[in-house]
Amino acid sequence: MQRICVIGGSRYFGKLLVERLQADGHQVTVINRGSTPPPAGVEHLVVDRNDEAALVAVLGARTFDVVVDQVCYTPVQAAIAARAFAGRARRYVMTSTIEVYDPAGAALPDPAGAPVPEENVDPGAWPVAMDLPWQDEAYLEAHYAEGKRQAEAVFTRAGGFAFASVRSAHVLGGGGREFTGRLAHYTERVAHGEEITVHARALPTVFIHYAELADLLRWAATGSDFTGPLNACSDDLLDVRDLAATVAAQTGREPVYRTAAAGETASPFSFDRHYAMSNARAKELGFAFSRTADWLPGAVAEALVASAAPTT
Repeated sequence: MQRICVIGGSRYFGKLLVERLQADGHQVTVINRGSTPPPAGVEHLVVDRNDEAALVAVLGARTFDVVVDQVCYTPVQAAIAARAFAGRARRYVMTSTIEVYDPAGAALPDPAGAPVPEENVDPGAWPVAMDLPWQDEAYLEAHYAEGKRQAEAVFTRAGGFAFASVRSAHVLGGGGREFTGRLAHYTERVAHGEEITVHARALPTVFIHYAELADLLRWAATGSDFTGPLNACSDDLLDVRDLAATVAAQTGREPVYRTAAAGETASPFSFDRHYAMSNARAKELGFAFSRTADWLPGAVAEALVASAAPTT
């Protein structure tokens, strides 16, 4: 049994992670702002993680084998957590994102079409700017990937615990719990014969099922001692037309496409740039991934059921 703290953990794959850690027999503590209580038997600490003094006070004398941080978006949040958990945690795992590799938002090496390895974004060398307006929600939304890159950089340099980041692919599945609405975008448009806006040359990307991501985070917390960044994606590259075709196979309706004009925002997962990552490191460390083609039809079926359900 390990003592594990999950920061966030109130929805989607974070909620599933908490449930699975508890089922494994670990002593789990959840830290969030109190909007959603954890399962019975899980310790619940209610605090705003952005308030360093309050966070330190609520932690008290607690120590943890592992902290899994589901909701760190900025270098300022990372610095607060690094100070608060120094000496209180042996290992710290941060949930990061494929978006750290997005060439649209940073000067990154040209992947030339190949799925990129973790070293394409080295957090140890990434610049950090604490004085940017990270507290502004609009700024943070527009600079989500940069916030994640800089948060990884802060933790990497902080010391005080072993640090790992899990860079998640685009997450799908979970039916009504798929809170981004991106899969629903396709199920609803294909089912109703509405247009899907795609780039003239839509390039492939990578995905992961929400339950597989919860399992990988559980493994990263309790089954492996790797440090540094780790890419998390199911096997297979898919583009937007592959995704729509999977929906079409279950609805019996052909997708209706419209080519995006120059500068126009396309539908989710339509990319006009190389934007996929390699999962080779995780496999070498012992994690076995599924194939996207094996779970995507089930995720689509769940989304179709959720979209047909009456709203209340």
